[in-house]
Amino acid sequence: MNTQVVSRERSVILPKLSFPSSSSDQRLQDVGNTTDVEGKVKNRLLSMWNNVKYGMKLKTNFSKESPVWLLGKCYRRIESPSSDCTELGTDVAAFQSQSEIVNADDEGFEGFKKDFISRLWLTYRREFPILNGSNYSSDCGWGCMLRSGQMLIAQALVCHILGRDWRWYCDQQPKTRDGFIEVVNHRKIIKWFGDKPSRNSPFSIHTLVSLGEASGKKAGDWYGPGFVAHLFRQAFKRASEDNYEFDSLTVCVAQDCAVYIRDVLEECTDRNGKWKGLILLIPVRLGADKFNSIYAPCLTTLFSLKQCIGIIGGRPKHSLYFVGYQDDKLIHLDPHYCQEVVDVWAIDFPLNSFHCRSPRKIHLSKMDPSCCIGFYCATKEDFFYLVEVVQPLVIPPGRSDSPGTEYPMFTFCDGYSRDAQASPKKMPPSELEYSIDSSTDGDDMGTEAFEIV
Repeated sequence: MNTQVVSRERSVILPKLSFPSSSSDQRLQDVGNTTDVEGKVKNRLLSMWNNVKYGMKLKTNFSKESPVWLLGKCYRRIESPSSDCTELGTDVAAFQSQSEIVNADDEGFEGFKKDFISRLWLTYRREFPILNGSNYSSDCGWGCMLRSGQMLIAQALVCHILGRDWRWYCDQQPKTRDGFIEVVNHRKIIKWFGDKPSRNSPFSIHTLVSLGEASGKKAGDWYGPGFVAHLFRQAFKRASEDNYEFDSLTVCVAQDCAVYIRDVLEECTDRNGKWKGLILLIPVRLGADKFNSIYAPCLTTLFSLKQCIGIIGGRPKHSLYFVGYQDDKLIHLDPHYCQEVVDVWAIDFPLNSFHCRSPRKIHLSKMDPSCCIGFYCATKEDFFYLVEVVQPLVIPPGRSDSPGTEYPMFTFCDGYSRDAQASPKKMPPSELEYSIDSSTDGDDMGTEAFEIV
């Protein structure tokens, strides 16, 4: 059930009427109108430029020989079920079950296309309600990191509500009750990101900009990945005040590249001792002025984990949402495509503009060192599994045997953040023993083609 918040929106605010008392007031009003017009023209021109630059009908090449990893799923063009999965070039394959690898492999590249298209694509929009305290009716040119963050969180919500194996089919009508529920939930998630100043859209760009004002950010400013992570933590807390569906989900943000295990357990356990779904966001910086190549294998390995929901980062001042990789290139969704706003509260609003049909790739070396890594853990066992599996994977190759020179991407610490002076531990405290084998609870760019080389 999608709880609607209407009490805060029923009040009607009458506009203040003002009359010019002198010719000077009239001139000031004319100047203001001219500024508004110039601002709209500038936004429209910027929108057109971005659409030309990033909306071209490009073909992305994918190798037949190399596997493609997409948010914990492996897709391979050539079927070879008997091959050793460790040849995929990542140690994490040793932790994945053979059945998971083969099932995804059997779908081949068509399976990858269905999976990629099903991810929510949230881009620049124009002609939405003006952001408070500004004359912006579009986020074109400055809101890319906010949009990338929206896509990361949307993926977590899809996993939480629909499941990682959910797929979207454009023209397919639901034939079963479960299928109808999936359609309703799909639209509900999109509504939560609707471009309007409403508490019914708790993760809208209007909400995020409003929350950022307390820290000195405003519409038109550029937002970093770590800052966006904290904005979503605040947005979730506010959303839980209005919608019971967010009571079963929480967002934790790592501090100084450290995840404090006891903090997470405390945050994710409700009053009845029941586990909440965890969205874990870890802001990191992988280099000084540019991406440090020693972290390349660590970064790509993360996309092999079933808990991974992607990474927000990109090129300098050009945010992207990374969802997978092939060889030394990262696969991403690009928010730099300005589309008209969609009224997500209209009956049967169109869905095509929220799904991208063309994956893009970027070489690892071009990645900005500042990024934020996201994980979703549905159960406590998922979290403990992540703690054990990920720690050796985030240490650059060849450095794990040299104490004091590991320089991991991030680490898990035994304790609370208030005990920051304590040394990080490799494993959770002894009273939190767990088993790896524990069971878990259970404008459209459609003309861009996939091309195999």
